Amino acid sequence: MMSQLTGPVIVVDDDDAVRNSLKFALELEGLSVHLFKGGPELLAEADLSRSGCFVIDYNMPGMSGIELVGRLRQRQIHSPAILIASRVTDDLNGLAARSGFRTVLEKPLHDSELLDSIHAALASNGLTASTGLQLQAI
Repeated sequence: MMSQLTGPVIVVDDDDAVRNSLKFALELEGLSVHLFKGGPELLAEADLSRSGCFVIDYNMPGMSGIELVGRLRQRQIHSPAILIASRVTDDLNGLAARSGFRTVLEKPLHDSELLDSIHAALASNGLTASTGLQLQAI
């Protein structure tokens, strides 16, 4: 088997406390985490193609999480994306699914639901978050 390092989990949220607490919790689990305050800051990043997974807030000033994922997809960046929102409705779930989000989670996040969603998103791309490795059969 050949292995290749996975990219980081990218957290995009305008709330400093949310960003920093997610970074702390995910790094405790051994994940590499990069933080961004909003869509424009993320889109200014030179190379996002190696991102392992995106965790994106729905309601941010200037650019919603839905719009941000649309822009990522236009750039051919198809890493799995998880939407987090203060209030999740059936309409939001449908909009998120049509926009390319894998999962929608409601804040405050409980127990291990975000970590489980990240593991599932990475696994869907052949990545293992616990080891940070992508395994391919030869």
